[in-house]
Amino acid sequence: MFTLQEIDSIVEKGILTLNLKGEPSELYDPIEYIISIGGKRIRPKMSLMTYNLFSDKIDNSILFPALAMEIFHGFTLIHDDIMDDAPLRRSQITVHKRWNNNIAILSGDVMCIKSYQYISQCPPQHLKKLLAIFSRTAAQVCEGQQIDMNFEASPYITLDDYIGMIGLKTAVLIACSAKLGAIIAGADDKTADSLYNYGYQLGLAFQIMDDYLDSYGNTQTFGKAIGGDILCNKKTWLMVETIKRADMNDKKELDAILKDATAEPKVKISKVLAIYNKLGVKEATEEAVIEYHRKANLSVMETNLTEQQKQQLFSFADSLINRNK
Repeated sequence: MFTLQEIDSIVEKGILTLNLKGEPSELYDPIEYIISIGGKRIRPKMSLMTYNLFSDKIDNSILFPALAMEIFHGFTLIHDDIMDDAPLRRSQITVHKRWNNNIAILSGDVMCIKSYQYISQCPPQHLKKLLAIFSRTAAQVCEGQQIDMNFEASPYITLDDYIGMIGLKTAVLIACSAKLGAIIAGADDKTADSLYNYGYQLGLAFQIMDDYLDSYGNTQTFGKAIGGDILCNKKTWLMVETIKRADMNDKKELDAILKDATAEPKVKISKVLAIYNKLGVKEATEEAVIEYHRKANLSVMETNLTEQQKQQLFSFADSLINRNK
């Protein structure tokens, strides 16, 4: 079984083998750009890691479908950044800011198409099953993004609403990546489904941690401006939990801060963080991450995998959740 570090190396080398060039260059250069600026590569690593639980023969029949997960993820990032009008992605200028919105939209579309081209290079006997789960997942990611945008017009949402949204927008693609590797390796359906749930719960923990880092992280390590979600009045896990815990006076104060269009960005962020801290939201967010991390590991414990296989999954979860804390 490969170490997680070795899997990281295989993924990075695999990225270099991708044929992302084409004409017109304005269409394809942004694709190379978004892939080249790095990232955690969680999804292809997840696919290779779950595949490697059952097989040590890593070739293009698993590598290219795994990289399809990263290409599709890149497509969603380009389009998400347009919708959020985000200036930075991984500490670099976003595609729509470096080029323009029209180019960014078309480049994202091509990335979506290319993800299908790469996933189709799986072993033929698994193609129908993989296309079914990937197509369902792709639609769910778009549904999650639309729900997220719908939330912008809602004064309040519940934590259940929020978990449902991030389950679609973030967790299902990580879960699909986990199941993809297991399917190509020939794992039985029950084990593949358990690994899907492992990836799903881990995806929820990952997104809540992402929300946490947006408020309490470091720009250099996080790769995005801190407080961006606050400035955009986004309904993150922290904001939803704050509204749940707030009394009438807290809600009035928070509402006034969020509606103040004249406030300096640093002042607005500072005031919202003060409310988070007052209501214990920072600690509550950390506890939520721990809980979904626990649920991910529980999905592993309930399988018939060997102890070595389970430890590999536990280690991967730990590396994902304990980032930049």
